[in-house]
Amino acid sequence: MADTIESKLVTVADIEQAALTLKNIATHTPLIKNLQLSEEYEADIWLKREDLQVVRSYKIRGAYNKIDHTPDEELKNGVVCASAGNHAQGVALACFKKGIHGTIFMPVTTPEQKVKQVKMFGKEFITVVLEGDTFDDSFAKAKAFCDEKQSAFIPPFNDPKIIAGQGTVGKEIIDDANFDIDYLLLPVGGGGLSAGVGSYFNEKSPTTKLIGIEPEGAPAMKKSIEKGELVTLDQIDKFVDGAAVKKVGSITFEICREVLDRVITVPEGKICGDILKMYNEQAIVVEPAGVMSITALDSVREDIKGKTVVCIVSGSNNDITRTAEIKERHMMHEGLKHYFIVDFPQRAGALMEFLSEVLGPTDDISYFEYSKKTNRELGPALIGLEIKRKEDLLPLIHRMKAKNLSFEYVNDQPRLFRFLT
Repeated sequence: MADTIESKLVTVADIEQAALTLKNIATHTPLIKNLQLSEEYEADIWLKREDLQVVRSYKIRGAYNKIDHTPDEELKNGVVCASAGNHAQGVALACFKKGIHGTIFMPVTTPEQKVKQVKMFGKEFITVVLEGDTFDDSFAKAKAFCDEKQSAFIPPFNDPKIIAGQGTVGKEIIDDANFDIDYLLLPVGGGGLSAGVGSYFNEKSPTTKLIGIEPEGAPAMKKSIEKGELVTLDQIDKFVDGAAVKKVGSITFEICREVLDRVITVPEGKICGDILKMYNEQAIVVEPAGVMSITALDSVREDIKGKTVVCIVSGSNNDITRTAEIKERHMMHEGLKHYFIVDFPQRAGALMEFLSEVLGPTDDISYFEYSKKTNRELGPALIGLEIKRKEDLLPLIHRMKAKNLSFEYVNDQPRLFRFLT
């Protein structure tokens, strides 16, 4: 790790000042050893529980620190931000604590649950404006409104005060740990958390290996570091909404390329499995971005054996209405759920033959949609099948071919599969 980057952009002194600013504002979240994960990975696994933060994520740290250090002259017309998630809640609570007005732009498609959370934290001090179908649309509207009203804009990650605030997570880890930390695993979205924590560890615990984690469908930081310059991804999988960005910050990129030892990606389907696992086995609620550091343990299993590892659990704002989608993505990742479009002969008994001669004894139909075409020989059916073992798929396909059924496999065809999700 470099010796100079810390002094250029965000210093340890900045982070320690932010910690003083955040005293009695942000919760000093616990660092807890996790016995189940420690046994599973044959290592000492500790969780930094930012999911227990007052707004259920670390975002209050950066938002409040930025607003508190913004001159009163710039705050007289209030603050503005754009967000569909945790940043909005952090800004809302910061506005309430500071007694200033905030206008928060959110996409029209934002779930009502998230809108209510923002209003709950901000109370009478915030106005939520639902504008645009996407975050980019909402962001553009927020910037235009900010310029018109001469308000202070509060960015989600690409700002030294935001980064310093997020860096207090790292300060708390080192303050609480009475042991040497061999590995620190932390999620990377726009890069604010990893840049802040990385800056602090770079000086205070330089022997710790810092591993940034991104979702497989949005590796903006990884691609940028590999290329040596900021990369804008053409498209991303938005499922891990707290970490899926097309482009990381210019400031966060400059810091992360120096302080992170490496950046790895984890599949969205595996993230889903770990969300369910943490809830079912440990009663810990985590959002997709919040569990990524735990998901990454599999990728570094051999490296961490016998070592001391800290995973930052960054948030728990998981919408319960997503549970069905989370389960489905996990099963597909594990090779246990498959979709087919099957052309059935238009005769009585064709479906019964499929059930008795094609499906195996442990196969289960989870989705079935059939349109009878009275003027055609074949009628298409969209079928979702759950199997007990991923090895059962090939025999199933062989049985369909043996029955001379015409079919298409949908899982690996995004243009078709999007109609199911």
